[in-house]
Amino acid sequence: MPITLKELAALCDARIEGGDPSAIINSAADITSAQQGQVTQLTNAKYARYIKGSTATACFVAEGFHVDDIPEHMALLICADPEMSFIKAVERLHPAKAYSSKIANQAIIDDTATLGNELFIGPYAVIGECTTIGDKTVILAGAYVGSNVTIGRNCQIHPYAVIYNDTIIGDNVIIHSGAIIGADGFGYKFRNNAHIKVPQVGNVVIEDNVEVGANTCIDRGALGSTVIGMGSKIDNLVQIGHNNKVGKHVIMCGLTGVSGSCIIEDYAILAGSSGVADHVTIGQGAVVLARSGVAGDVQAGTQVFGSPAKDKKTAYKEQIAISKLPELIKRVKALEEESRRLQS
Repeated sequence: MPITLKELAALCDARIEGGDPSAIINSAADITSAQQGQVTQLTNAKYARYIKGSTATACFVAEGFHVDDIPEHMALLICADPEMSFIKAVERLHPAKAYSSKIANQAIIDDTATLGNELFIGPYAVIGECTTIGDKTVILAGAYVGSNVTIGRNCQIHPYAVIYNDTIIGDNVIIHSGAIIGADGFGYKFRNNAHIKVPQVGNVVIEDNVEVGANTCIDRGALGSTVIGMGSKIDNLVQIGHNNKVGKHVIMCGLTGVSGSCIIEDYAILAGSSGVADHVTIGQGAVVLARSGVAGDVQAGTQVFGSPAKDKKTAYKEQIAISKLPELIKRVKALEEESRRLQS
């Protein structure tokens, strides 16, 4: 969707410095590869070296951000928040696919389902008994939505996502391909040398504006609900066990695993490959750093690292100490040899 540089600047609340305001911008690209007709962004000084040889037509920078060696042809789009302005530019230049109101003939929809207005339901999608789908929701090819499910307005359910019975999904929710919402939680009791399954009769509740990544699994509650709070964003390949209560605007990065009956409070961040034991509370705004294993509660606002996870500063000091062990062992051996020599 081409646009003039002048129009793009107005759209993104930026002022133009240099370049040609009438130049046409066709697309967006990163600073390392942007070419003529493209707009990019520079928000980190370590990438400033790419500016000198860039053929990009324009670049978003923050007010007061100093840039050397700007090519003569390049316009700077100076703004208060270049990252957000760049997002606006990308959305304008690369608009998301729009789905017209359509229900494919190959879709399988139970007669008891309640369908909203302006829906798109793709081929071979399945909608179960007594399920309700809100207005302007998109359910793409091959997605499965079980019985007694509620899906709100303006949601997107991508191909081959599976939503089990009794799940409740709010408005503006995105569920990517391969995600499984509402499978049984992993609950067993060991009796008479056998693992006896604990019935999983709860459900999953996903509030508004949540995004669930591809191949992520969110298990239903054993009795109550597994809850994902408003605005939370869950990466690909995340496992969320039964009866977890995830707060608002939580971030869970790829390969994170959360055992059952945990509380993840608002604005917490679980970085990649982190793991959380069952019945643990992660406090508001806390950060669990990558590849950490959390066995106990994490206080609000703190950052933890390691396995078992502990305060980041303490964990880093321990890592530094461990890295010095080989040299310390050499010194101890040398001292032992010197001690034996003196004794003899």
